[in-house]
Amino acid sequence: MAPNGAGVMKRHRSHEKFDKKRDTKKHKHVEKAVVSNPSIEDPDSPEEDSIETESEAMLYREPTQYQHLLASLGSSNKVVADMNKRRQREEEGKSDTEEDEDEEENSGSEDLSSIDGDDDKIQGDDQETLRGLMMENNDNQSEEEDPDDYETDEEHDLSTNGQSFVDASSSVSAFSEHLSHKLSSEEVNTLPKGKWKFKWESLAFDMPNCRWKGTSENFLDGIQSDATYGLKPKLYKHWLQLYKKSGGKDLDSSKRRKFFSICNNYLDILHSNKKPFYHSGSDEDSSAMDAYLMHSLNHIFKTRDLVKKNESKIAKHREISEEEILSDDGFLDQGFTRPKVLILLPLRSIAFRVVKRLIQLTPESQRVSVEHLDRFNDEFGCEEATDDGDVEKNTSKKGNSTTQKSSKPSDWQSLFGASNNDDEFMLGIKHTRKSIRLYGDFYSSDIIIASPLKLQMTFGQAEENKERDVDYLSSIEVLVIDHADIISMQNWSFLATVVDHLNRLPSKQHGTNVMRIRPLYLDGHARFYRQSIILSSYLTPEMNSLFNRHCLNYKGKVDIHHAASMKLACEYKGVLEKVLLPVRQIYERFDADSITQVDDARLEYFTKKIFPKIRDSVQGGVMIFIHSYFEFVRLRNFLNTQNTSFCLLGDYAKNADISRARERFFVGSRKVMLYTERAYFYKRYKIRGIKNLIFYSLPERKEFYPEIMNMLEEGSHEMMSTALFSRFDMLQLERIVGSTSAKRMISSEKNMFAFC
Repeated sequence: MAPNGAGVMKRHRSHEKFDKKRDTKKHKHVEKAVVSNPSIEDPDSPEEDSIETESEAMLYREPTQYQHLLASLGSSNKVVADMNKRRQREEEGKSDTEEDEDEEENSGSEDLSSIDGDDDKIQGDDQETLRGLMMENNDNQSEEEDPDDYETDEEHDLSTNGQSFVDASSSVSAFSEHLSHKLSSEEVNTLPKGKWKFKWESLAFDMPNCRWKGTSENFLDGIQSDATYGLKPKLYKHWLQLYKKSGGKDLDSSKRRKFFSICNNYLDILHSNKKPFYHSGSDEDSSAMDAYLMHSLNHIFKTRDLVKKNESKIAKHREISEEEILSDDGFLDQGFTRPKVLILLPLRSIAFRVVKRLIQLTPESQRVSVEHLDRFNDEFGCEEATDDGDVEKNTSKKGNSTTQKSSKPSDWQSLFGASNNDDEFMLGIKHTRKSIRLYGDFYSSDIIIASPLKLQMTFGQAEENKERDVDYLSSIEVLVIDHADIISMQNWSFLATVVDHLNRLPSKQHGTNVMRIRPLYLDGHARFYRQSIILSSYLTPEMNSLFNRHCLNYKGKVDIHHAASMKLACEYKGVLEKVLLPVRQIYERFDADSITQVDDARLEYFTKKIFPKIRDSVQGGVMIFIHSYFEFVRLRNFLNTQNTSFCLLGDYAKNADISRARERFFVGSRKVMLYTERAYFYKRYKIRGIKNLIFYSLPERKEFYPEIMNMLEEGSHEMMSTALFSRFDMLQLERIVGSTSAKRMISSEKNMFAFC
């Protein structure tokens, strides 16, 4: 819809208004200089020279990345060079003619308006070049898109001072104020340190044992002040229709709406108590997924509307477009590249589930066609999904149906049964006016959905081949890491590497109009504006570290913790009651001074306290369960030095080696077996012949503990288990034994505890 004519004229200044604004800036600059350096009454004062020197130092500004970039482009383009000079003169408080006056003393009597008029003229090729510069980023817009075809949402009806002509809702401030915020020098210095203090806590909705904690002011009480919750009207109407169609009655009080409102405040979020779909928590999981997908769509649509509206302004006011670009911050609406949302997922089957729901959540008028959908279904899908993203039936694209029942747990069936469990994928998604384009070029995509592994491989390829780059990650404004608990079962270092590569300065221009790049990008501050949303079914130290050190949003953080860590009555119950066998469970605590010393202290305790009992015993059937591959390697190397009879079920063991190891352990030809949590996560092999179970380190996934315990050989008179832990294992410990017992075990003077 075309913009309102009156509104356009109010938002556009004539040449006289531009001159007035420029002169006002000049006077303000002079006044500021006078205030900061008042005149000295005594002209012979010995301090006069030092004061003048100090004044000059105060007026000098270190060139920004923006200025360096403009200077570099100006060396090869006259129009950009002229624009850069004019911008510099404006920042120095000079008019467009002052530089000419410095060069030609006899030009001081010339009429200012006539000189400005000459400056505004761009003849011949230069005018076309300017026009090309302004439209150079049009590859970010679909060739099918009409520059007049955008929604005149309230958040974009802004005057030159950034205030709305209409009553703006909370969503207006959430979107526009977030990106228009200017960091103070204090913020620039303190944000990289990642030191946060949580100022408030509030009961989490529909999670009685959890509380939200936040570093900024508590906003939860006002998250429904906007009738559309901060969504664009079309998105809100479509979401409401989908919700009612699926049987929902009150979207306002639903978990998905409330979590969307939290996302829409643009804070960093760590939600570590999400019930995943593979644990019969489909409603909880789909609610969170709906929320961050609607937030992502809302963000890219608002961004696109702003860009298209500015393109329309430029097209309709060509005679003043140059001055507008130079003087009006309203045209600073872009990043280095187009992609604004990155969603990191662990498995191709989960990506299939997310993309299908993303398509469903897009209003029908904006998805008249979905390009390359068949290819997407062939490469990503192994099942047909219902409207809410839940699996309805499992069918293979190759014609094979999975009907055979398996003895493996239901969560394994959901993740790895008939689904595509490949963890190497990356997909670009572009929203045009009436269509969704899958498999788009990454530089022309709005959303990128990828696995950490694929991006890690891409980084390596870019380092080897200088022609390739990953600059499409330079302007990510919303990062979503879903199913972080599954990613932790892959390789967490890949994820950390990906997050570290986000929002770096690009190596190339990539056709972007530099005159419209937001200052936050040019100043290298984009990471302080990026919103990071981490979703997991449990919390690990690695997640905490990533959230604290790499999620540096100036808006602050909101974190969800179990009530036990907040010292409240509601606590983890633990999973000990799920151990069905009469096993004597011994927990032994070892001491470590710091988290960096935990691994060494754990190995030392094992070698001195646990291993001598294994070595001196004639009984076999000892299985040692290990959480991480790093611990697995250290323990394997130690057993090799002791000439121990053992076999391995590690992360990278081949099926033939696994079968051989299981057989040897069962018949007793191997005394000890090492079994990693990751190997169990992917394989779920049941081990026969276990008589003595040792948890070298506790599993992150609490359900694994009783499953492993129930593998003990029933009927043995010496069935027992031993678990090692330190005070740094509190997160794993409380999920297994319960919060009350965990706190007692951590703080007790004793270091050995028994559960029967």
